[in-house]
Amino acid sequence: MRRVALKIGYIGTHYHGFQIQPDVPTIEGELFRALKSLKLLEDERDAKYARASRTDAGVHAISQVIAFNTPTPELALPRIINTKLPPEIWVWARADVQSDFHPRHHAISREYEYYLYNEGYDVSSMEDCCRIITGTHDFSNFSEGWGNVRTLDRVDMWVEGEFVCFRFVARSFLKGMVRKLVGALKLVGLGTRDEEWLCKMLKPEVFREGVEPAPAYGLVLKDISYNGVEWSLDEYAIKRIRKLIRHEHQYYATMAKISRYFMQYRDFLP
Repeated sequence: MRRVALKIGYIGTHYHGFQIQPDVPTIEGELFRALKSLKLLEDERDAKYARASRTDAGVHAISQVIAFNTPTPELALPRIINTKLPPEIWVWARADVQSDFHPRHHAISREYEYYLYNEGYDVSSMEDCCRIITGTHDFSNFSEGWGNVRTLDRVDMWVEGEFVCFRFVARSFLKGMVRKLVGALKLVGLGTRDEEWLCKMLKPEVFREGVEPAPAYGLVLKDISYNGVEWSLDEYAIKRIRKLIRHEHQYYATMAKISRYFMQYRDFLP
């Protein structure tokens, strides 16, 4: 038996999250189907299968990580596994890891990016709020339950074309935390909330209020970092992936153009 780790990317639009669930399509469900068809594993528990993150329904990833023990490590190659996966899910790197490696517990940093369509936000106020949320806080108002202290090592914001973009870096995140933080920043950008409100939101012991999360489709799990893990990139797989993504980009860019046309066509839209 050898333990291997894989880096996985996916477009999560048509999936009910990463974690396997009965009767609905999930990223993990497709991965299990592919790995079992190649005899890379038979039972997830026996293989000590583990994942780094459980992304929500509709969320995307460039660098999700899984690990498992396999009797046939020579077949655990991205280009082989990809032949058994749907086109919106792909494996692009592999690493041989220690027998006790756990992709969630051994992660030293996680990085998410969020792309928010710019509706004329007050970008300066949003930048100020990014500085406010950076550091160690109780983020209970941005997740479920109490006592949810986390440290945001870095929060970046920049404008790129029609989008306001955010980068969040931390060792770990709470469920729904990034999307709710973006939802809060959006309220500040619209002028319906201010910096004082956000400061109060970081003190849940005296102030409790819910926040509507930003839509899942704007969130990408960009990277997960580890100490001592050496990844081997599969250039053939990466070349194929780029071709598939280029096709997806052409489709959505065309649909964006058509939607703009409809919005400007005054003959039938008020």
